[in-house]
Amino acid sequence: MKKLGIMAAVAALFLATPVSAYANSLASTSPASGAVLVVAPNAVSVVGTSPLQTDGNQLSVLDPKGTAVDDGSITVDGTSVVVGLKPLTSAGVYTVSYTLLANGEAPLQGSFTFLYNAPADMSSATPTPVPTVTKAHVSTGTGHGAVIFVIFIFLAGCAMAAFLFWYGRTLLRQTQKKKRKATKKKSAPSTRKE
Repeated sequence: MKKLGIMAAVAALFLATPVSAYANSLASTSPASGAVLVVAPNAVSVVGTSPLQTDGNQLSVLDPKGTAVDDGSITVDGTSVVVGLKPLTSAGVYTVSYTLLANGEAPLQGSFTFLYNAPADMSSATPTPVPTVTKAHVSTGTGHGAVIFVIFIFLAGCAMAAFLFWYGRTLLRQTQKKKRKATKKKSAPSTRKE
């Protein structure tokens, strides 16, 4: 009976404690964390997994020198928070810090960075043509391998020709010997007596 009372007390305590089924977490950012940009964004957004309160959310962007470059205009829409940016002029790593407030949940705080590669300043409106020099391709290889291959093919051809000449001559001699034997047999007088 005592065990049953303890189990009931633990179950009541567990059921009485409010537990959020889904804790707010970061779903996505724009620009993405660690992104390398060549075009400056005009806003930064952070998206959570829970619906956000309309007030109290914070989103700030600092340039590589630590100066704020967000314009302070924060907009909350469902699970996302967006802040506008001033024109980015410095290349380097930008830091985004955020605090997202969802009803009945602890604040979700964090930060991420992105790299902005600012285009180089143009010194003149018209580009100055730069002459280019094209060099003719000169092979620096000596080609010894090709020469050796050609000599090998030539010697192999000569050896094949010599073999064919010898083989043809041997066949011709054998044919001539057979003809001589055949003609000797025909021309030999018969030694039989009749």
